[in-house]
Amino acid sequence: MTKLEEIENAIRALSAEEIAKLRAFLDELDGQLFDAKIERDAKSGKLDKLAASALAGHRAGKSREL
Repeated sequence: MTKLEEIENAIRALSAEEIAKLRAFLDELDGQLFDAKIERDAKSGKLDKLAASALAGHRAGKSREL
C-alpha cells in the first residue's frame, strides 16, 4: 500500500468534524503554496511580461475601475 493510499484510508475513518478541520488545513496549505509560487515567479521575472502587458493596456485606456 502506498503512502497516499494509507492517507486516503485514514481520511475515510475521520469524523465529519475532523474532515472539516482537515479541509481547513488543506485550504490554508494550498494558499501558502500558491503564495510561495507567485513570489518565486515574481522574483525570477516570470511575471514581468504579464505586468508590462497589463500596464500597457491600462495606459492605453483598456482598463476599467473595479
